[in-house]
Amino acid sequence: MQAEIGAWDDISAAADDMVGLVDLLEPEDADLARDVADEVDDLETRLADLELQLTLGGAYDERDAFLTVQSGAGGTESQDWAEMLLRMYARWADTHDLAPETVDVSPGEEAGIKSATLRAAGRFAYGRLKAERGVHRLVRISPFDAGNRRHTSFARVDVVPVLDDAGEIALEPGDLRVDTFRASGAGGQYVNKTDSAVRITHLPTGLVVSCQNQRSQHQNREVALQMLRARLLERQLAEREAEQARLRGAQAAVDFGSQIRSYVLHPYRMVKDLRTGLEVGDADRVLDGDLDPFIEAWLRASIGNQDGASKE
Repeated sequence: MQAEIGAWDDISAAADDMVGLVDLLEPEDADLARDVADEVDDLETRLADLELQLTLGGAYDERDAFLTVQSGAGGTESQDWAEMLLRMYARWADTHDLAPETVDVSPGEEAGIKSATLRAAGRFAYGRLKAERGVHRLVRISPFDAGNRRHTSFARVDVVPVLDDAGEIALEPGDLRVDTFRASGAGGQYVNKTDSAVRITHLPTGLVVSCQNQRSQHQNREVALQMLRARLLERQLAEREAEQARLRGAQAAVDFGSQIRSYVLHPYRMVKDLRTGLEVGDADRVLDGDLDPFIEAWLRASIGNQDGASKE
């Protein structure tokens, strides 16, 4: 908190200094004018960063996040796309010192993954990654097609916050079915790591979570329970938003299945976010984890949408 308050105090003091320098400027002092202009540009950049942080004011935005990638219809093609997305998010999280950890993986039969869950640990991990929730579309020449034809693949991304306080979402023991099994995979990064994998089914809702990469059955169970609480919370929040939208007489904006972004690698290369209209021509850079422009554009647009809804 001191660091955040200090950042605003520093920028306020720097702005006051700039006003003083502007008052001292003389028309013939071109060098000082350039220095002042550079300082003003720097202040504007710092202010924009602080304003963006203000968008991360949700109840759970500061929490760690569980991000799950689920391949769509299309077999090996979509499963490979899901693995590409998992790599993209792991690289983004690593760049932001969010200690990415894959807690569960279901590998594909030939290549890629059917699904995987990544945990990003660090301040505002959920607040930023929630911008990625939705369906992601890939268009490319398939490396699995002997005819060298263009394919379209889909994968779904879900993001939920990690709850530190178990009391936030109460779980009744009678509502849980806990199964243990031996972790299995296709080798390589998915080689067997433990014979104490845990799968938990929440009987009232049918939600299923699993964890297989921790050192013990107890640790796998704890992580799986965290994932289950997070998904139950997401369900509650979605129902609440839908009810609020119904009372406003508006269409509920809680459909996480809608397509949010297209990644085109053929016949041209571009990534376009369909919610904000942001386009980036360097698709390889995005797939290597450069997601900040998309996340920041969505956060700013979300604030604008909330302001519009409040005015209505």
